[in-house]
Amino acid sequence: MIRPHLTVRRSPSLLRRAAVAAFGLALLVTGVAAAPAAAAPAAPAGKAASAGSFVDSTPVPGGFASWSELLRLQQRMNTAAARITTVAERSASSGFAGIVADPTNRELQVYWKGEPPANVVAVARATVATRVLSAPYTQRELMAAADRLRAKVGDKITTVGPRADGAGLLVGTQSGLLGAAALAGVPVTVQTGVAASPATRWDDSPPWWGGAAWRNTANGGGCSTGFGVYQAGVTRVLSAAHCANLNVLATDPTGQTIGTVTARNVGTDTLLLNGSGGGRVFNNSTNAAGQVVSEFSNQVIGASASQVGNWVCTSGAYSGTRCSIQVKARNLCINVQNFGQVCGQVQAENTTFTNAVGQGDSGGPVEIVNAANTLQVWATGTNTAIDSANTSTACTGYVPTGRICAWRFYYEDIFSGMAGVGASGVVLG
Repeated sequence: MIRPHLTVRRSPSLLRRAAVAAFGLALLVTGVAAAPAAAAPAAPAGKAASAGSFVDSTPVPGGFASWSELLRLQQRMNTAAARITTVAERSASSGFAGIVADPTNRELQVYWKGEPPANVVAVARATVATRVLSAPYTQRELMAAADRLRAKVGDKITTVGPRADGAGLLVGTQSGLLGAAALAGVPVTVQTGVAASPATRWDDSPPWWGGAAWRNTANGGGCSTGFGVYQAGVTRVLSAAHCANLNVLATDPTGQTIGTVTARNVGTDTLLLNGSGGGRVFNNSTNAAGQVVSEFSNQVIGASASQVGNWVCTSGAYSGTRCSIQVKARNLCINVQNFGQVCGQVQAENTTFTNAVGQGDSGGPVEIVNAANTLQVWATGTNTAIDSANTSTACTGYVPTGRICAWRFYYEDIFSGMAGVGASGVVLG
């Protein structure tokens, strides 16, 4: 089942420096104790590799005839975006500002300060319809401005990062921030009331799949397994660093040992469990009321970075599979309450304003469905936090008393997350 791994390159724009005091954003594990085995939902039958389509049970946006049609265009956009980003990062004087890869626009939007090199435009237009738009700031200039703002205001902000259109910074606060633009030296778009909270399924077995429940045996907290990844040629299980400290033993809800935490990076909010990781992810289909119809697993076929405008799905052990989710920003640094600063983060929102993820889904997979075969997925991230201030909503899936869920959330980019714990690629199914 396991295939050769993918090579991962660290992107300097994804991993940022300097920690500041945490405030506002709360981790998805907070307040969630793993349910006793008797109270858990029925476990999947064995380790059957049967798959189902989970995205097809949700409405298709943008007038597309099917999710496959939308995802085919999104896949072409992401391919072009990756090529453009590679070309841009090779040049120290690059005017690259950002990319919006929203298939509902029917075109890739590339933002550039000044005149882009001819090869950049050619690379994009060879793959997909592309429009180059003028931007007042480069991505490098905005990342430097984000550093300045964090250094000056510390925990007065909860999130900060460049806008994809190069127009300035996207800043999240709980109660506003007067003079933010002057402090940053660039225009600032402020989202107020932002507070990120730390956000088998229930009886899995080796090799461990993504989206299953696991228990921190030191404090009883519940989290979700992420994608299977390679570290030094051996398969491991990715999850969130805020779920457990080094050397803590992780089990599934029935008490079966998964492994101990052998690598942990607070700056990317990722950890590795030394149990064997598999190349599949638990998912489920839902009816119109959001109730689970059937549970199955899906093959992981690779890793893909998220672009602004992309459509993604999540698969947490507690919330179940959630789709209709669109990426709104990337390259963010966020301040997480009682944890610290995490960079390489992506902001995404459920466009139906229903649950995207909630407590207990920490560490679980964020996935992009394969356009050519909706029974397959690309690994794109790992759940970190929810915006519990303004976007709280009713939970889906397993709902113990007091559990909090939200339609806006933050997840660690798969590439920066793996780099943070020394993982070299995802395990393929």
